[in-house]
Amino acid sequence: MTYAIEAEGLVKRFGDTVALDGVDLAVPAGKILGVLGPNGAGKTTAVRVLATLLRADAGRARVAGFDVVEQATAVRGVIGLTGQYASVDEDLSGTENLVLIGKLLGLSRAEAKARAAELLARFELTDAAGRGIKTYSGGMRRRADLAASLVGRPQVLYLDEPTTGLDPHSRNEVWATVRGLVEDGVTVLLTTQYLEEADQLADLITVIDHGKVIAAGTPHELKRRTGGLSLQVRPTQIADTLVVAGILRDLTGTEPLVDTDNGVLTTPVDDPLLLSTVVRRLDDAGITADELGLRLPSLDEVFLTLTGRTAPVTEGSLA
Repeated sequence: MTYAIEAEGLVKRFGDTVALDGVDLAVPAGKILGVLGPNGAGKTTAVRVLATLLRADAGRARVAGFDVVEQATAVRGVIGLTGQYASVDEDLSGTENLVLIGKLLGLSRAEAKARAAELLARFELTDAAGRGIKTYSGGMRRRADLAASLVGRPQVLYLDEPTTGLDPHSRNEVWATVRGLVEDGVTVLLTTQYLEEADQLADLITVIDHGKVIAAGTPHELKRRTGGLSLQVRPTQIADTLVVAGILRDLTGTEPLVDTDNGVLTTPVDDPLLLSTVVRRLDDAGITADELGLRLPSLDEVFLTLTGRTAPVTEGSLA
């Protein structure tokens, strides 16, 4: 397997604070790695090391085959970086921002203008190309920021909490953009506290806490590893709740949890085939259900299990 990003044993200290404590990462080419962790976990420090903005105290890393220390210039030539806050100049227009970056990257003015027009069209910003960035909405600014990071046609893109502070609609716009980049072969390392974001986008997830990797795998693997299956039933008639609870108790040997707000009964199960037995027992009892199914733990529950705390909550989503 070809890895676009490889890191082994990264250590970074700031005085007495250990920001990275032996971090290992591996991202296959053309995939998205979601790096999860609470504030202060070390996510941004890891990105800065991989982007050659910081030098690790120990360990080694390669990006697109280049060593981040010995071949730092080559690494900078194949990466793009979008940080937590928009880096575009608000007093310049969308076109002016991208042309400026293109010229700084060595493009001729004609090449820079052509690349700017191409990216503005791709990110559906053509109609706003001549307007100052300060007139853009939050979602438009983040798309402009992403466009800026792609002027140099990077093979690897670092997105450091790219949707922080965005409303759900703008966040969905950014997600669609990221998916499109990966379809074009770009490898993405995404740091986020939005657990839904990682679940939506990431092929692989690494969880960092206190500078250490505490879990890694696909979203499905992490959910399997940190909790078993749960069976959920919501009877159509609230009056059937006690009967349904008895059926679940008989079949699982466990007292089901009952959510009185939404009428859902939940019980852990070891065998997914038990679902068909539940269906038969409900049918024999003449009970119908509006909801009936198996589910794995959510990433919220995975995060809680792994770190011992929930992710912080902000406007309408986990942040």
